Amino acid sequence: MNGIIDLSVLQVAAAYIFILLLMVILKVKGIPREKEVLIASIRMTLQLILVGYVLVYLFESMNPFLTILVLVIMESFAIYNIFQRSGRPLSNSLKKVVALSMAFGTLSSLLFFLFVVIRIAPWYDPQYFIPIAGMLIGNSMTGISLGVNRLLEGMKERKSLVEAALMLGATPKQAAKEVVDSAFDSAILPTINSMVGMGIVFLPGMMTGQILSGVSPTTAIAYQIAIMLGILGSVSLTVILFVQLGYQSFFNDRDQLKTD
Repeated sequence: MNGIIDLSVLQVAAAYIFILLLMVILKVKGIPREKEVLIASIRMTLQLILVGYVLVYLFESMNPFLTILVLVIMESFAIYNIFQRSGRPLSNSLKKVVALSMAFGTLSSLLFFLFVVIRIAPWYDPQYFIPIAGMLIGNSMTGISLGVNRLLEGMKERKSLVEAALMLGATPKQAAKEVVDSAFDSAILPTINSMVGMGIVFLPGMMTGQILSGVSPTTAIAYQIAIMLGILGSVSLTVILFVQLGYQSFFNDRDQLKTD
Protein backbone atom coordinates (compact mmCIF):
# COMPACT_ATOMS: atom_id res chain seq x y z
CA MET A 1 0.00 0.00 0.00
CA ASN A 2 1.28 3.47 -0.85
CA GLY A 3 1.55 6.08 1.88
CA ILE A 4 -0.73 9.08 2.06
CA ILE A 5 -0.08 11.96 -0.34
CA ASP A 6 1.03 15.07 1.55
CA LEU A 7 -0.94 18.19 0.69
CA SER A 8 0.90 21.45 0.30
CA VAL A 9 -0.54 24.78 1.41
CA LEU A 10 -1.36 25.62 -2.20
CA GLN A 11 -3.20 22.32 -2.67
CA VAL A 12 -5.29 22.91 0.44
CA ALA A 13 -5.94 26.48 -0.67
CA ALA A 14 -7.24 25.16 -4.00
CA ALA A 15 -10.02 23.36 -2.12
CA TYR A 16 -11.44 26.73 -1.06
CA ILE A 17 -12.77 27.10 -4.60
CA PHE A 18 -15.80 25.22 -3.31
CA ILE A 19 -16.43 28.02 -0.81
CA LEU A 20 -16.25 30.56 -3.62
CA LEU A 21 -18.65 28.44 -5.64
CA LEU A 22 -21.13 28.40 -2.77
CA MET A 23 -20.77 32.17 -2.31
CA VAL A 24 -21.57 32.72 -5.99
CA ILE A 25 -24.64 30.47 -5.78
CA LEU A 26 -25.89 32.30 -2.68
CA LYS A 27 -25.34 35.65 -4.40
CA VAL A 28 -27.21 34.59 -7.53
CA LYS A 29 -30.07 33.12 -5.52
CA GLY A 30 -30.28 36.18 -3.29
CA ILE A 31 -29.84 34.11 -0.12
CA PRO A 32 -28.15 36.27 2.57
CA ARG A 33 -25.82 33.60 3.95
CA GLU A 34 -22.47 34.81 2.60
CA LYS A 35 -21.30 36.18 5.95
CA GLU A 36 -22.21 32.98 7.80
CA VAL A 37 -20.42 30.81 5.24
CA LEU A 38 -17.33 33.00 5.41
CA ILE A 39 -17.25 32.99 9.21
CA ALA A 40 -17.84 29.24 9.33
CA SER A 41 -15.01 28.61 6.87
CA ILE A 42 -12.57 30.79 8.80
CA ARG A 43 -13.54 29.23 12.14
CA MET A 44 -13.22 25.72 10.74
CA THR A 45 -9.78 26.45 9.32
CA LEU A 46 -8.39 28.09 12.47
CA GLN A 47 -9.90 25.51 14.81
CA LEU A 48 -8.57 22.55 12.83
CA ILE A 49 -5.09 24.08 12.55
CA LEU A 50 -5.06 24.66 16.31
CA VAL A 51 -6.31 21.16 17.03
CA GLY A 52 -3.68 19.72 14.69
CA TYR A 53 -0.81 21.29 16.62
CA VAL A 54 -2.38 20.32 19.96
CA LEU A 55 -2.72 16.70 18.83
CA VAL A 56 0.89 16.60 17.66
CA TYR A 57 1.98 17.71 21.13
CA LEU A 58 -0.35 15.23 22.87
CA PHE A 59 0.79 12.30 20.71
CA GLU A 60 4.43 13.09 21.47
CA SER A 61 3.96 13.67 25.21
CA MET A 62 1.90 10.53 25.99
CA ASN A 63 0.80 12.12 29.28
CA PRO A 64 -2.26 10.51 30.95
CA PHE A 65 -3.18 13.73 32.75
CA LEU A 66 -3.26 15.68 29.49
CA THR A 67 -5.38 12.96 27.87
CA ILE A 68 -7.88 13.12 30.73
CA LEU A 69 -7.87 16.92 30.56
CA VAL A 70 -8.77 16.79 26.87
CA LEU A 71 -11.59 14.35 27.68
CA VAL A 72 -12.96 16.68 30.36
CA ILE A 73 -12.83 19.63 27.96
CA MET A 74 -14.66 17.67 25.24
CA GLU A 75 -17.35 16.53 27.69
CA SER A 76 -17.80 20.03 29.09
CA PHE A 77 -18.06 21.62 25.66
CA ALA A 78 -20.53 18.96 24.51
CA ILE A 79 -22.76 19.51 27.54
CA TYR A 80 -22.60 23.28 27.10
CA ASN A 81 -23.43 22.90 23.42
CA ILE A 82 -26.51 20.83 24.28
CA PHE A 83 -27.71 23.64 26.55
CA GLN A 84 -27.16 26.17 23.76
CA ARG A 85 -28.91 24.07 21.10
CA SER A 86 -32.05 23.75 23.16
CA GLY A 87 -34.93 25.71 21.68
CA ARG A 88 -36.20 26.57 25.16
CA PRO A 89 -34.57 27.37 28.51
CA LEU A 90 -33.74 24.24 30.51
CA SER A 91 -34.48 23.88 34.20
CA ASN A 92 -31.57 23.25 36.55
CA SER A 93 -32.80 19.72 37.21
CA LEU A 94 -32.94 18.96 33.48
CA LYS A 95 -29.44 20.38 32.99
CA LYS A 96 -28.16 18.04 35.69
CA VAL A 97 -29.81 15.11 33.91
CA VAL A 98 -28.15 16.11 30.63
CA ALA A 99 -24.73 16.35 32.28
CA LEU A 100 -25.15 13.04 34.13
CA SER A 101 -26.39 11.21 31.04
CA MET A 102 -23.56 12.51 28.85
CA ALA A 103 -20.85 11.80 31.40
CA PHE A 104 -22.00 8.31 32.40
CA GLY A 105 -23.13 7.16 28.95
CA THR A 106 -20.11 8.30 26.97
CA LEU A 107 -17.51 7.33 29.57
CA SER A 108 -18.98 3.85 30.02
CA SER A 109 -19.03 3.28 26.27
CA LEU A 110 -15.54 4.73 25.83
CA LEU A 111 -13.97 2.58 28.55
CA PHE A 112 -15.64 -0.57 27.22
CA PHE A 113 -14.49 0.21 23.69
CA LEU A 114 -10.90 0.91 24.72
CA PHE A 115 -10.43 -1.95 27.18
CA VAL A 116 -12.58 -4.69 25.63
CA VAL A 117 -12.83 -3.98 21.89
CA ILE A 118 -9.48 -2.39 21.00
CA ARG A 119 -7.49 -3.28 24.15
CA ILE A 120 -5.03 -0.43 23.82
CA ALA A 121 -1.91 -0.22 25.94
CA PRO A 122 -1.29 2.11 27.60
CA TRP A 123 -4.94 2.98 28.14
CA TYR A 124 -4.26 6.71 27.80
CA ASP A 125 -2.64 6.45 24.37
CA PRO A 126 -3.95 9.72 22.84
CA GLN A 127 -3.69 8.39 19.28
CA TYR A 128 -6.64 6.10 20.01
CA PHE A 129 -8.19 7.64 23.12
CA ILE A 130 -8.87 11.14 21.82
CA PRO A 131 -10.28 10.38 18.32
CA ILE A 132 -12.54 7.61 19.64
CA ALA A 133 -13.70 9.75 22.55
CA GLY A 134 -14.44 12.57 20.13
CA MET A 135 -16.60 10.37 17.91
CA LEU A 136 -18.56 8.90 20.82
CA ILE A 137 -19.06 12.24 22.58
CA GLY A 138 -19.91 14.12 19.38
CA ASN A 139 -22.58 11.66 18.26
CA SER A 140 -24.02 11.36 21.76
CA MET A 141 -24.19 15.15 21.96
CA THR A 142 -26.23 15.23 18.75
CA GLY A 143 -28.51 12.47 20.02
CA ILE A 144 -29.25 14.13 23.35
CA SER A 145 -29.74 17.50 21.65
CA LEU A 146 -32.48 15.95 19.53
CA GLY A 147 -33.89 14.16 22.56
CA VAL A 148 -33.99 17.36 24.62
CA ASN A 149 -35.88 19.31 21.98
CA ARG A 150 -38.32 16.48 21.33
CA LEU A 151 -38.96 15.96 25.04
CA LEU A 152 -39.59 19.66 25.60
CA GLU A 153 -41.89 19.90 22.58
CA GLY A 154 -43.72 16.72 23.52
CA MET A 155 -44.37 17.73 27.11
CA LYS A 156 -45.68 21.08 25.90
CA GLU A 157 -47.85 19.73 23.08
CA ARG A 158 -49.25 16.84 25.13
CA LYS A 159 -49.58 18.72 28.41
CA SER A 160 -53.36 18.33 28.57
CA LEU A 161 -53.16 14.62 27.76
CA VAL A 162 -50.50 14.06 30.41
CA GLU A 163 -52.58 15.91 33.00
CA ALA A 164 -55.68 13.93 32.02
CA ALA A 165 -53.77 10.67 32.44
CA LEU A 166 -52.59 11.77 35.89
CA MET A 167 -56.15 12.61 36.90
CA LEU A 168 -57.23 9.12 35.86
CA GLY A 169 -54.66 7.58 38.19
CA ALA A 170 -51.68 7.10 35.89
CA THR A 171 -48.18 7.48 37.29
CA PRO A 172 -45.87 10.15 35.81
CA LYS A 173 -43.99 7.38 34.00
CA GLN A 174 -47.19 6.05 32.43
CA ALA A 175 -48.51 9.52 31.58
CA ALA A 176 -45.29 10.59 29.86
CA LYS A 177 -44.53 7.26 28.17
CA GLU A 178 -45.49 8.31 24.63
CA VAL A 179 -43.49 11.53 24.92
CA VAL A 180 -40.45 9.66 26.27
CA ASP A 181 -40.64 7.00 23.56
CA SER A 182 -40.97 9.64 20.84
CA ALA A 183 -37.97 11.56 22.19
CA PHE A 184 -35.84 8.41 22.26
CA ASP A 185 -36.88 7.45 18.74
CA SER A 186 -36.10 10.92 17.36
CA ALA A 187 -32.69 10.94 19.04
CA ILE A 188 -31.40 7.60 17.74
CA LEU A 189 -32.96 7.70 14.27
CA PRO A 190 -30.13 9.72 12.62
CA THR A 191 -27.54 7.21 13.84
CA ILE A 192 -29.57 4.29 12.52
CA ASN A 193 -30.10 6.04 9.18
CA SER A 194 -26.38 6.67 8.79
CA MET A 195 -25.69 2.98 9.42
CA VAL A 196 -28.19 1.93 6.75
CA GLY A 197 -26.43 3.82 3.93
CA MET A 198 -22.89 3.21 5.12
CA GLY A 199 -20.66 1.34 2.67
CA ILE A 200 -23.13 1.56 -0.23
CA VAL A 201 -24.26 5.18 -0.36
CA PHE A 202 -21.14 6.67 1.23
CA LEU A 203 -17.83 5.78 2.86
CA PRO A 204 -17.57 7.15 6.42
CA GLY A 205 -14.85 9.61 7.33
CA MET A 206 -12.87 7.35 9.65
CA MET A 207 -12.68 4.55 7.08
CA THR A 208 -11.80 6.95 4.26
CA GLY A 209 -9.04 8.53 6.33
CA GLN A 210 -7.50 5.17 7.17
CA ILE A 211 -7.60 4.01 3.56
CA LEU A 212 -5.99 7.27 2.37
CA SER A 213 -3.23 6.82 4.96
CA GLY A 214 -2.34 3.42 3.50
CA VAL A 215 -4.23 1.08 5.86
CA SER A 216 -5.67 -2.05 4.27
CA PRO A 217 -9.36 -1.58 3.38
CA THR A 218 -10.27 -4.72 5.35
CA THR A 219 -8.59 -3.33 8.47
CA ALA A 220 -10.30 0.02 7.93
CA ILE A 221 -13.66 -1.74 7.58
CA ALA A 222 -13.11 -3.66 10.82
CA TYR A 223 -12.38 -0.42 12.68
CA GLN A 224 -15.36 1.32 11.09
CA ILE A 225 -17.78 -1.46 12.03
CA ALA A 226 -16.48 -1.46 15.59
CA ILE A 227 -16.66 2.32 15.99
CA MET A 228 -20.15 2.54 14.48
CA LEU A 229 -21.40 -0.09 16.90
CA GLY A 230 -19.66 1.83 19.69
CA ILE A 231 -21.34 5.05 18.57
CA LEU A 232 -24.73 3.34 18.45
CA GLY A 233 -24.20 1.98 21.95
CA SER A 234 -23.03 5.34 23.31
CA VAL A 235 -25.92 7.26 21.75
CA SER A 236 -28.45 4.67 22.92
CA LEU A 237 -27.12 4.62 26.48
CA THR A 238 -26.85 8.39 26.87
CA VAL A 239 -30.27 9.05 25.35
CA ILE A 240 -32.11 6.34 27.30
CA LEU A 241 -30.59 7.68 30.51
CA PHE A 242 -31.64 11.19 29.58
CA VAL A 243 -35.25 10.45 28.65
CA GLN A 244 -35.82 8.09 31.57
CA LEU A 245 -34.50 10.63 34.06
CA GLY A 246 -35.39 13.79 32.18
CA TYR A 247 -39.17 13.38 32.14
CA GLN A 248 -39.14 13.26 35.95
CA SER A 249 -38.01 16.90 36.07
CA PHE A 250 -41.44 17.91 34.72
CA PHE A 251 -43.22 16.54 37.80
CA ASN A 252 -43.14 17.63 41.43
CA ASP A 253 -42.86 15.47 44.57
CA ARG A 254 -46.64 14.87 44.54
CA ASP A 255 -46.54 13.47 40.98
CA GLN A 256 -48.15 16.59 39.59
CA LEU A 257 -47.12 18.27 36.34
CA LYS A 258 -45.14 21.43 37.10
CA THR A 259 -46.78 24.62 35.88
CA ASP A 260 -43.46 26.11 34.66
